[in-house]
Amino acid sequence: MARPRPANYWEYIRVEELLQLQRGIAEKEQELTDDEVRFIVIHQIDELWFKLVLRELVTARDLFARAPVPEDALAFAVNSCKRITICFEMAAQHFRLMETMRTQDYLEFRDKLNPASGFQSAQMREIEIVLGLPDQDRIPFGNEGSYLEALKSHDGSPSPARARVERRLADMPTLKSAVDSWLHRTPIQGSSPGDAGDEKVVAAWVQQYLVGHETLYQRAIEHAVTVQALTPADEDRLRARYKGQLQGARRHLEAEDVPAATRPFTARLRAAILFIDSNRTLPLLSWPGQVIDGLIECEQSMLIFRQRHARMVERVIGRRVGTGGSDGVAYLDQTGLKYRVFTEIWAARTLLLPKDLCPPIADSDYYGLARA
Repeated sequence: MARPRPANYWEYIRVEELLQLQRGIAEKEQELTDDEVRFIVIHQIDELWFKLVLRELVTARDLFARAPVPEDALAFAVNSCKRITICFEMAAQHFRLMETMRTQDYLEFRDKLNPASGFQSAQMREIEIVLGLPDQDRIPFGNEGSYLEALKSHDGSPSPARARVERRLADMPTLKSAVDSWLHRTPIQGSSPGDAGDEKVVAAWVQQYLVGHETLYQRAIEHAVTVQALTPADEDRLRARYKGQLQGARRHLEAEDVPAATRPFTARLRAAILFIDSNRTLPLLSWPGQVIDGLIECEQSMLIFRQRHARMVERVIGRRVGTGGSDGVAYLDQTGLKYRVFTEIWAARTLLLPKDLCPPIADSDYYGLARA
């Protein structure tokens, strides 16, 4: 095998090619203002961060798509989540530099962008697809019947962006579906799906967990009444509020909010997440607990990126109509609030109990380091 030839830094990094890419639609970069070059550079850097995010998402997805998932692979998945988090944190910091641009400076070149829009970032759409954002949760960008319509060229012809996204749509499963299947297989009280009596074991654990919620409800009411010296009306309102949360916990754990066909899977998945989070000090559940943390952290960093983007746009151009015809900041605000993927993990945070109210482990040795 021939040895690779020695490389110079500028060759390996492709510096000269890279530095020729900041001219937008002009023939020469010299035709652009400093603000426009800065605008282009920041968005190009964002696309490079998105490229790294996609690689990490696919790596994690492929790990969780294995059945069974090797235990030594969980550390790699957690590291992928950490890198995704850092990428979005770094991308969000770029908005500080964008905010040094005055509104009038941006308006000098904004019309060049029409009808282009950041919504046409194919890699961001790919990230959402690999994560597992459901199509029914997507917010319409403009008058398009589908987000794919916005990825056509301005003359309606096929585009590399749309082709990229269509290829990603065929690249299944999503990270969410792979993770959900893995979490669903979690042994609860030593019982796994397919084991004789697994449904009864899980149902018994869930009922014990709900008993813990009832105790927590009584504690909260007694504390509020004793400490806050509530009026009878205040006490009634507080009792109703805590009772509603208790009823919500039962509906969530019994998966009453999902279609009957998927209820058994969803109910066990939700129980598994709470079982892991409640007992993550046990060796066998320690890495799964870190995976749960990593998934929430990377999705949180993405949500913060979206929200930071919205505030930057509002600061620079206010609430104007977006260059692509969207509602501008209003659209960005909606995506920052609504676009959640790991909803079952987020919901578990509301249901977690104090350690003393959690159901006891039936066989702690099963989850120990000595397990065969």
